[in-house]
Amino acid sequence: MGRRRQDRSESPELFIPPSVAAELGSDAHLLLEALAGPSPVSIRYNTLKTVPREGEPIPWCTTGSYLRQRPVFTLDPAFHAGAYYVQEASSMLVEQAFRATGLAGEDILAIDLCAAPGGKSTHLASLMSTGSLLIANESAKARQAPLVENLRKQGCPNVVVTGDMPGSFRPILGGRCDLVVVDAPCSGEGMFRKEPHARRQWSERLVASCARTQAGIVDDGWELLSPGGYLLYSTCTWERSENEEQVRRLLDRGAEHIPLPLDPAWGIVAGDTGYRCYPHRLRGEGFFIALVRKPGTRVRSGPGDGPGPVPPFAAPWIDARFPVRTLGTGDELFAVPAAWSTLVQRLAATVHTVSPGVAIAERRGDRWRPHAALALNKLCRQDAFRTVDLDLNGALAYLRGETAVLQATPVTGPEDALLVRYQGLALGWAFAAGARWNNGWPASWRIRMR
Repeated sequence: MGRRRQDRSESPELFIPPSVAAELGSDAHLLLEALAGPSPVSIRYNTLKTVPREGEPIPWCTTGSYLRQRPVFTLDPAFHAGAYYVQEASSMLVEQAFRATGLAGEDILAIDLCAAPGGKSTHLASLMSTGSLLIANESAKARQAPLVENLRKQGCPNVVVTGDMPGSFRPILGGRCDLVVVDAPCSGEGMFRKEPHARRQWSERLVASCARTQAGIVDDGWELLSPGGYLLYSTCTWERSENEEQVRRLLDRGAEHIPLPLDPAWGIVAGDTGYRCYPHRLRGEGFFIALVRKPGTRVRSGPGDGPGPVPPFAAPWIDARFPVRTLGTGDELFAVPAAWSTLVQRLAATVHTVSPGVAIAERRGDRWRPHAALALNKLCRQDAFRTVDLDLNGALAYLRGETAVLQATPVTGPEDALLVRYQGLALGWAFAAGARWNNGWPASWRIRMR
């Protein structure tokens, strides 16, 4: 008889897959002990928004911090304002990989092919120049809304969100991208400590299935790269078939493995094709990352379009330091970086585009009003609006969708939009309705916890 498939659906006990145990040898028991302990709590601060930093710095990420204990993030308005992102520390190695490309400060075209929920996209957007364009793609429809929410709260003005299969980008982006990120769907061994579901679902069949899926995504990503462009590959697993063997396929096609500037004291295990993170060696979860370069000489994209007309009602809302063109889709108006507007319009006509830029306005009846995403974005001219600053209790009431906390501010005109803030951080809008204010915080983002 064949070997019976391992079923962990009822008992998600800690274990180490056989291949990982063989890889670690005598260290395998140390990994198992680490998996039985608590996970570190880590966050990454948003460079676009200013809040006091707390915790112990993460050595490989200039904006990362370990927290002593896990707070209730839901009850922190700064979290909802996008002042920081809750992220596992090992995955913040993206900063070191981006640094190794030498692309910092250049205006580049980048695409994250498996972007949800947005940890690496928001991190990458914070590292790229303001003249760059990041396409954050997520093919799974159920995962697109969290991706859009996280990117909108971060407030970066040069991100487009798409929702298509990686191969769909070949006709328009083939050979054009300076950087392709593949944070591939994987068997999830690196999440065994944090997520019992990862332990329940694991099987050798899942590993094989993931490896096949990863190979297809990597092949698509390779075709999108310009000559001399970089592909950043990562997973949260330790299987060689999902990690080193995927990178080896690219090396066999002529790719160059690019070493990352890592300090040996960090505890990251360096191999000949990438880097592994183990919980018993560092304060983080399981992770693999590799960076390769495509052969050839990279040619920068030519000059883009100039700024275009912005509708008169929206023009005062937009910071003039960011040249944009506007793109309307139904009842929403988006601002697109002017230099990339032709490409974005072609992209929107070719692949499923969830958000073709920064949503700056939405239509309500026969009027336009500022979009929730604009309040959170660097594009917004806050001095163009009346503002109200709420304390902690008031901000939480606003985030729950309540209106009483807003009524102390008088309505002065029928088209008033009031910018709601917390400790100097923009949260969202309140809109005049007669002599009262309506809460403009999106219903899908409202909190229920008290």
